[in-house]
Order: sequence, then structure tokens, then C-alpha cells
Amino acid sequence: MFDLPIKSVMERKKFVAVAPDKTVSQTARLMISKDTGAVLVVEDDALIGIFTERDVVFRVVGKGLDPEHTQVRAVMTSNPLTMGPKQTYGHALVIMQKHGFRHVPVVDDGHPVGIVSSRNAMDPALDEFISDARRREHYE
Repeated sequence: MFDLPIKSVMERKKFVAVAPDKTVSQTARLMISKDTGAVLVVEDDALIGIFTERDVVFRVVGKGLDPEHTQVRAVMTSNPLTMGPKQTYGHALVIMQKHGFRHVPVVDDGHPVGIVSSRNAMDPALDEFISDARRREHYE
């Protein structure tokens, strides 16, 4: 799995983008509705930042900011590190570990195309575990 290109493991279905002038409250509600922990902040089809559930806690609530009036641009991570879709997922995990974050925007030719998460590493292993558990239940 770690040698696979990012494009084969990135969360396309959860690729959610917001404009930088959206409020934290609007963005948090969108994140809830899309069941995602991070959104890409996009302006003129270019990635300008990333906003995560940790940002809500540490940069908004923890600092006493009003989420109804605080714009995402004020609390996002500007110019985040990005990866290309052909780079390996293992490389993405190393970057995440080294820098202490869990999501990396995937950009192709200057345009955001997805997001990859450290959680993606669990998905195949978890699917296999569940499948094995179901087989054991059947034979017991």
C-alpha cells in the first residue's frame, strides 16, 4: 500500500472545498454534512489553504473567537505543503509524520484534485480485519 501512488488512495469523494470568506460555522456545518475532517480553501481554482477540525478547536474555540463571524481565511493553514497524485502514499505518510499533521492536499498542475489522510492507511487493514472477523463468526 505504501508504494501506491497517492491518486489511488486519496479521498476523492471527501474532497471538499470552501471559499476563504466562509465563516468557521458555515465550514464546520459543511464538514459535518460531508463527514470530513478537513477542507481545502480554494480561491480562483487555486489552493490557498487547508482548514481542519483541529483548527476549529485550537485556533477558534481555544482562542475564544466567534465561529459565526470568523472567516476561514483568518484561521486556516495558508500555503500548506502539497503532494502530487503520482507521489507514493508512503512518502505522504512520512511528510505527515515529520510535520505533525494528518491531511495533505493533492495538487495536479496547480489545481487541487483531492486530499490524502493518514487515516487512509487504516482503511485497507480495517477492511481486512472486519472480513476476517466475519469469516470466523460464520465458522464458530
